[in-house]
Amino acid sequence: HVQLVESGGGSVRPGGSLRLSCTGPGTASEFCDVTWYRQTAGKTREWVSGISPIGTTTYADSVKGRFTVSKDKGKDTVYLEMNSLIPEDTAMYLCKTDYGETSSGGYCPYNFRGQGTQVTVS
Repeated sequence: HVQLVESGGGSVRPGGSLRLSCTGPGTASEFCDVTWYRQTAGKTREWVSGISPIGTTTYADSVKGRFTVSKDKGKDTVYLEMNSLIPEDTAMYLCKTDYGETSSGGYCPYNFRGQGTQVTVS
């Protein structure tokens, strides 16, 4: 069940930048925490960042200061701006929403998933 579509991945040199997009139904980011996570070729999964319905952002220590998450309600899109990329950032990047209580105390009625976009830094 693919309800979110990620895009913007690619191959870049260390130190480069990419902007990923996560597009889905407008009500997804309005009511839900939208989470970015990544999965390496060895299948290790790591939470990267999140943005709450009210716009509060959180980051993993490994990306703090380099990545920025934001959303554009008019475009029903959540972005992940990635700067100063390093080889360890190489992974499939995915976004999702989880059914249930949100970090801002609301309620998310959606379990949305995407298929991911590949980022390679080398």
